[in-house]
Amino acid sequence: MVFGSKNKDENLEVVSVDDIDEVEGDQHNMLLSIIASLRPGSDLSRITLPTFILERKSMLERITNQLAHPDLLLQAHASEDPVERFVGVVRWYLSGWHIAPKAVKKPLNPVLNEYFTCYWDLPNNTRAYYISEQTSHHPPKSSYFYMSPENHIRIDGTLVPRSRFLGNSAASLMEGHGYLTFLDKTDFRGKTEKYELTQPNMYARNILIGKLKYELGDHSLVKCPGNDLVADIEFKVKGFISGTYNAIQGKISRQSTGDVLYEISGKWNEVMEIKNMKTGVKSVFFDTLKAKPIFPLVRPIEEQGALESRRLWLKVTNALARKDHTVATDEKFAIEDRQRQEAKAREEEGVECHPRLFKEAPAPLEWIIHKEITGTTPEEQTEEILSIAPILPGQQASSEFDIPPRRPKA
Repeated sequence: MVFGSKNKDENLEVVSVDDIDEVEGDQHNMLLSIIASLRPGSDLSRITLPTFILERKSMLERITNQLAHPDLLLQAHASEDPVERFVGVVRWYLSGWHIAPKAVKKPLNPVLNEYFTCYWDLPNNTRAYYISEQTSHHPPKSSYFYMSPENHIRIDGTLVPRSRFLGNSAASLMEGHGYLTFLDKTDFRGKTEKYELTQPNMYARNILIGKLKYELGDHSLVKCPGNDLVADIEFKVKGFISGTYNAIQGKISRQSTGDVLYEISGKWNEVMEIKNMKTGVKSVFFDTLKAKPIFPLVRPIEEQGALESRRLWLKVTNALARKDHTVATDEKFAIEDRQRQEAKAREEEGVECHPRLFKEAPAPLEWIIHKEITGTTPEEQTEEILSIAPILPGQQASSEFDIPPRRPKA
């Protein structure tokens, strides 16, 4: 089904389709011809891939898939028991992975200083806000900030995807860290309760031989050092002969002793179960088949600036929706070529870009939202967040957001 919504500016017509794209035979052959010449270990971020494997959203927006079950985060936060809170955080962490395109798709690579904002109307009649920016292009780094002032929840992170060709597979090695903070909770050390999050890697299988398949693989961690808790989740990849797709196996333990409190099993895109090791009771942990994601809301396209993700890539995503890959390729090239020309001009002028919305932070976080949120009430904090970048309808992007900040090279 294809439909369009007309805005005041005909150039801002938004075309949307159900996500049912599959890679057809002739397209697979084209992909094979591009990739077959590569050596295992090659960096795919330097390769121009055909548009038919592209998702109709930027990586900056793709990150919000992991935030699509805020109700679970509210439930975790509401628990008074630190172990129950941790289990709830792990449930929320695992809940977003099933949200993905039906076909094997790669999100659009954001350009330097591209930004994306959105908000959620939450089930308890409060709101959460999200701000993200591409803080580096080579290597690509996507930094993000999420906060719900009324619920005392904040998330900061930087995602660093590194793409590699592995033979009959392509991998996106998802480096970087996320930090979830419950601002009104204290851990056993008397400090604000904080959780460290890492991500599994992503694999596109059978890109040369066989049917394309998307997999998550390897270990990811959820840690709360202040409460001596860690979850080690293995996203299991299918073996060549045995095994199954999309399986997970994990455990929640005391970090200091290794004592296992819970075991987790199942499939990340179907049903996951959890077993209480003390009682032996096993129960459904999260059922993706019954899940009802809450997707974010975004300002109208005509209120967005030239560097906001949906407006920046609008002609590309509209063409992809129509399966007009000639136009999609031309429009994508125009954006990337403009980025190359701007980088060349900066090099000649002896200046460099720096993020507008984020500032450098100690490793491993790397970047953090540039404005300190110091308000003592949810209302004051909301006002501070909304002053960083336009998020809500009616907030028009100012012209300064269309010009990447520059400074002399050090």
